[in-house]
Amino acid sequence: MSDTIGQIGIIGNGSWGTALAKILTDNGHQLYWWVRNDEAILSLSTRHHNPHYLTSVRFLPGTIIPTKDLAGMMAICDTLIVAVPSAYAQGVIDQIPAEVWKTKKVISAIKGILPNANLLLNDYMTETFGMPLQQYVAITGPCHAEEVAYERLSYLTFSGLNDGLTGNVAQAFRNSYINTTHNHDIWGAQFAAVLKNIYAIGAGIAHSLDYGDNFLSVYATNCYREMYGFLQNHFEKVHPSDEHPDFHTSAYLGDLLVTCYSLHSRNRTFGAMIGKGYSVKAATLEMNMVAEGYYASRGMQAISAQYQIAIPMASVIYDILWQGLPAQTCFARLEKMMS
Repeated sequence: MSDTIGQIGIIGNGSWGTALAKILTDNGHQLYWWVRNDEAILSLSTRHHNPHYLTSVRFLPGTIIPTKDLAGMMAICDTLIVAVPSAYAQGVIDQIPAEVWKTKKVISAIKGILPNANLLLNDYMTETFGMPLQQYVAITGPCHAEEVAYERLSYLTFSGLNDGLTGNVAQAFRNSYINTTHNHDIWGAQFAAVLKNIYAIGAGIAHSLDYGDNFLSVYATNCYREMYGFLQNHFEKVHPSDEHPDFHTSAYLGDLLVTCYSLHSRNRTFGAMIGKGYSVKAATLEMNMVAEGYYASRGMQAISAQYQIAIPMASVIYDILWQGLPAQTCFARLEKMMS
């Protein structure tokens, strides 16, 4: 299979999918875009913007071809960007036969774990559909969709085992407001993106519990230490290679920091609402969007147990979100873990 990208399709029209569509159309690519909502299709077709997410972004006429026909889009496109929240991704991608996925290049813009399988998207697609890993590239940050909308300088990291394809994908996204890098660390980069969302929920909870910046700086330091330990152990136990990933780069530490500190972070916002006493359901309804760290916190407990790699700080957030334990009590426990 050629390393060229060819015709691109996007699955999912949330804020992140919209930001990625903006980058690619700004760079001259025409996109097919699978959208569930009739109102969004009409708006993208006639007013050339997404009526629900990043509404300030305008697309040039002819650059976007919105469609509800997923199978039809799959037949046309060579490369598919999966930008559906992880909680819903499995239900979407399972609609397409394995024989079709085997012939496509897949770019994952999912920053979570598929909750019904407790797997990263690449592991699910190789195990379920037999899709070769050489056809897979993962996008990580640090990058917020809102800053892409304003064309503020942002950074994307692309991880894949096929240098030719990964480099071509990185080049397709590079422009005056997007810097790109690429590496081979599919699993580490994605697990870092999963973990940082969990830790960002904790940062939001801490803010609402009236912890200050001094605490948050120590909290983020300890989160990174735990993340680094998980990635290091996972690399050594599960996917060892001669090329050791550099975990001290922006895709790991940088993405953690921006997600914990930024007011654009939906996971931090979700955590702040939990800290104020909102239930998970109420916080989700209020935000009208998915906080990936919520489902990730449960999935990472299963993965931590499977590989016997402890993540005690992430476990505290799990206890608050899934076990219903009081945030204040759990954070008193968290304080004793930190140094």
